[in-house]
Amino acid sequence: MIVTTTPFEGQKPGTSGLRKKTRVFMQPHYLANFVQAIFNGIGGVAGKTLVVGGDGRFYNVPAIQIILKMAAANGVARVIVGQNGLLSTPAASHLIRHNQTDGGLILSASHNPGGESEDFGIKYNGANGGPAPENVTDAIFAQTKILRQYQTLDAGDVDLGALGETALGQMTVSVVDPVSDYSALMETLFDFDAIRALFAGGFTICMDAMHAVTGPYATAILEGMLGAPKGSVINATPLPDFGGGHPDPNPVWAHELMARMMAADAPDFGAASDGDGDRNMIVGRGAYVTPSDSLAVLAANAHLARGYAGGLAGVARSMPTSGAVDRVAEALGIALFETPTGWKFFGNL
Repeated sequence: MIVTTTPFEGQKPGTSGLRKKTRVFMQPHYLANFVQAIFNGIGGVAGKTLVVGGDGRFYNVPAIQIILKMAAANGVARVIVGQNGLLSTPAASHLIRHNQTDGGLILSASHNPGGESEDFGIKYNGANGGPAPENVTDAIFAQTKILRQYQTLDAGDVDLGALGETALGQMTVSVVDPVSDYSALMETLFDFDAIRALFAGGFTICMDAMHAVTGPYATAILEGMLGAPKGSVINATPLPDFGGGHPDPNPVWAHELMARMMAADAPDFGAASDGDGDRNMIVGRGAYVTPSDSLAVLAANAHLARGYAGGLAGVARSMPTSGAVDRVAEALGIALFETPTGWKFFGNL
C-alpha cells in the first residue's frame, strides 16, 4: 500500500540518529516518513535482512509495528526483532554481525527520559553493526526533504511476545530472545570461570539498570550465569518511563546506586548503564570513577580479558574526554584517535 505524504522539517539525524519529543514521533506519518527515508537512503531494502529493537521506552512497540509493516511492503526478506521489542544497542549490533544482516533500526533516545511527554529516537546501524557514518546519515536526511510517499502493509500487528518465526506478507519475522546471543558473545570475551570464582569467594556488586533495557541482560549474565547474589541487579525491569527517572548513568540520576556505594557496608563494585546500554558509569566502594578515568583503566587492562588478550590496536576518545587514556596509549605504544562527539564518528575508525 502506497501512502501519500509530505516532508517534515528537521528530520536531520544527530550524533546518534533522530531524537525528538515522543508526541512528535506519534504524529501521523512522522515516523513512517523517516523510516522510508532510511530505506531509500541506504539504497533500498528489497531482499535484505534487518534487525529491529529498542530500549523499551514509551512508544517502542507501536513504532516497531509500523517499521515491520513498512519493511514488508518495501520487500525486506526477513526482520529479526527482540522479544517484546527489546534489544540493547550492543546486542542489536551483535545480532547484525552474528547473522550477517544488512543493518538494523534501533529505537532509543539514549539517556533521555521516556514517556508520552518525554523523548523518543530512532537510529540506523549498518551491516558492520556500527552507527551509520555521515555519508549515510546525509543521504537519509536528503531523502526526508523530498519524500512524497511511503510504502506500508495493511495487516495486523505481529505478536512480539512469542518467540519464533511468523509471516508478515512475504516477509519473515523472527522474534528472538534478546539476551541469549549476547550472553554467548560475552562468554567468548571474558573468562566466566574466573568471574564465577570471584563471586563464589564473596565479591559483591551492585548493578543499576535504571529500569532500562540492560536489566534482563545484567540479571541473566551477572546473577544467572556468573553467580552474583540475587538482588545484585537493581531497577532491573524495563519500564516505558524508566520509573520516572532519566536513564543517565551519572551520580545525579543513579542516586540509589551512589547511596549504596558510599555506605559503610557498600558492595565491592558498582555500575550503571543508560537507556539502550551503550554507556556506563563505574563506582568503587566509596569512590566515584569518572568516565575519562574508566576509559583509561579499561584500556590499560584490556589484555586481561580473553577477547582482548592480544592487546588493542588503538584507543579513541571524543574531544571533551580528558587525556587520561592518552597516557595509556603512549605507554602501550598504540594508536590514539580524537573524534567529535557522537558514536558515528567512532564508527569511522
